[in-house]
Amino acid sequence: MIDLFPVSARVEGGELALGGVATSALAEEFGTPLVVYCEETLRTQARAYRAAAPAALVAYGTKAFANVAILRVLAEEGLGADVSTLGEIAFARAAGIPDDRLVLHGNNKSDDELSTAAGALVVLDGPDELERARAAGAARLLVRVTPGVEAETHAAIRTAHEGSKFGLTPDQARELIARDPEILGVHLHVGSQLRSLDEARAAVEALAAFVESCGGWRPRVLDLGGGLAVRYLPEDRVPSVEEYVAAQLSGWSLEPPEQLVLEPGRSLVGRAGVTLYRVGAVKEAGGGVRYAAVDGGMSDNPRPQLYDARVTALVAGRAEEPPDGTYAVSGKHCESGDVLAREVPLASPHPGDLLAVPATGAYTLAMSSNYNGVPRPAVALVSGGDARLIRRRETTEDLLEREVGY
Repeated sequence: MIDLFPVSARVEGGELALGGVATSALAEEFGTPLVVYCEETLRTQARAYRAAAPAALVAYGTKAFANVAILRVLAEEGLGADVSTLGEIAFARAAGIPDDRLVLHGNNKSDDELSTAAGALVVLDGPDELERARAAGAARLLVRVTPGVEAETHAAIRTAHEGSKFGLTPDQARELIARDPEILGVHLHVGSQLRSLDEARAAVEALAAFVESCGGWRPRVLDLGGGLAVRYLPEDRVPSVEEYVAAQLSGWSLEPPEQLVLEPGRSLVGRAGVTLYRVGAVKEAGGGVRYAAVDGGMSDNPRPQLYDARVTALVAGRAEEPPDGTYAVSGKHCESGDVLAREVPLASPHPGDLLAVPATGAYTLAMSSNYNGVPRPAVALVSGGDARLIRRRETTEDLLEREVGY
């Protein structure tokens, strides 16, 4: 199970350590819930993509988790950023990422977003965006094509199927290219948490077939999106970065483009993140279900509720102790559905224990809320035995600051 945690994870003296720092020390210094990111894992994943496609622009899918410190680490490894809102643009700029390493997405881009990121690669997502993007000063345009590929993933995170809110149909995309042959290239993204190499290859084959239907027009830029899965459970099997990128590239039968763009998100940061919770109530409910309740839940990790996502956990202070039974890990929110995991083998959790949930670096805090008036957790970055705060914990005072007239 330790291999679900960041590459720096170790068990030292029976306790889980991340980046050379004991989890108990992290909890004592920063409190709980706490999301801990491992810098070594971030760099390892970034380098894997750079090795798999040395000449490509690798643009981090910022929506997985927007954080200036993490973006800076990735930028130091030569990565750019895939952004879709003024907020994400601001995070990338604050991290020092230049416009030539930005890719602007969005199915409903505002004029402000188009003008603010006019120096980026702008991905056209609708028939009306061509003139608006040109008017905003955007010179480097791609067309997002939706080829009707049904990815084997949760319906909410498929993005290239017929009826998707994203992109243009092949007919719409051809018409747009005919209107402006100076469009630089094409974009494809079929979904998230993708495990199938055959699907990755087939999607790019469909994109190549679309390009061949465009007469003599050929893309100078080819953007293959992201979507590679990460492991959440010990039994999960996912392709390596090298395997996934190689499968995508093998589907392209036309002449190589001048520039290749990849947009990984989850696979860059998912394994790098671990959430530490403090166990509170432990009790047995009807039907033999045993609950271990923690001091967070669906407000900091809504994936189990949104996508039926499954996660596991470890009693961090007794990491080598064998499980004594199966527990449901529940959150503290006033919802019966606030359960992070239904059946997790745990080593007899007690009130006060630290529970470590691996692979929470993507789409957890990025999708968090203040449900029940619960402030969002702090975030720390660990490396070489050091830990530093990269996002402070919210307070109830922060919540009240937005209120008016009380």
